[in-house]
Amino acid sequence: MDDLDLAQVRAFVAAAEQLHFRRAAEALSLTQQGLSKRIARLEEGFGVRLFDRDRGGVELTAAGARFLTPARAALAAGSAAVAAVRADGRPLRLDVWGHLFEPLRTVREAVAAAGDQVTVEVGQGRDLPGVAAALARGEIGAGFGRFHPAADASDGAPERALAHRLVRLEPVDAVLRADHPLARAGQVRPGQVRPGQLAALRLVLPAAAGRLDFLARFAEQFGVPVLEGGANLGLDHLLRRVRATEDGFTLLPSELPLEPGSELAVVPLADPTPLYAWSLVWHQHRPDPGVPALLRAFAETGRPRRWLEYRPGRDWLPEADRREMVPTDGG
Repeated sequence: MDDLDLAQVRAFVAAAEQLHFRRAAEALSLTQQGLSKRIARLEEGFGVRLFDRDRGGVELTAAGARFLTPARAALAAGSAAVAAVRADGRPLRLDVWGHLFEPLRTVREAVAAAGDQVTVEVGQGRDLPGVAAALARGEIGAGFGRFHPAADASDGAPERALAHRLVRLEPVDAVLRADHPLARAGQVRPGQVRPGQLAALRLVLPAAAGRLDFLARFAEQFGVPVLEGGANLGLDHLLRRVRATEDGFTLLPSELPLEPGSELAVVPLADPTPLYAWSLVWHQHRPDPGVPALLRAFAETGRPRRWLEYRPGRDWLPEADRREMVPTDGG
């Protein structure tokens, strides 16, 4: 074989990352039969098998394992070549998720700081798995929201192919009924030792706990009972549920523009202050050429605003976020 067909190479890389032909086909918006045919033609051209297939699953052969790294490099080179041709006008397509916390507040500031270094076209992603799948299919160049490794994600899950960088840590406040005694406390302490002040309340969730990693980990850490939701119907619906729940509260970012009205109160959390982590994510093997400029814009915007300030004795992060942080010295 003298020339590589990048469509066949892309099918191979997707199958190698997923180790599952159906999931790989879905990631590329192909039928499983179409993906299998592309890989079969690639194997025929090489004259060797790249995968071992049996009822137990799919595994790379020794030849397939050797081919994987240069195959990824070939796809990256192809993407770079296309980007070079389109560099005069192709925008970076950025999908955001975590809509209840209004991610566009942060994105707008970074995009404004980027100026003419990168053109960004913003879309709406459903959640992290949905954005990961769109990145795997090459439909978008980056995503913005809270990145967290799913506990049940297999090595072939789309999230495993993502690179990410924390760009903002945002304190969250408690929102509760104005007639609750804690509403007049000035601040609420979740408590480093359970039970804290919030243990007598219920955390009102906008959806099922399985889809809300940050809120679920907060409730577990501080011993707070939860009141699960059904479909996420937006901020107004969530606040109506808090108003209707005598012992209920929810968490929202401190800088979220919010007019709770006379029936609700917004109270800061302290000792510790929970931080919500926002990240930029992209496909680690096929990065969009606009990602470095956007990362610089987030850094330049966040530095004077202290977006990445984290003090372990004062702040709380879920363990997965905490592992990525360099503590900020006090003073």
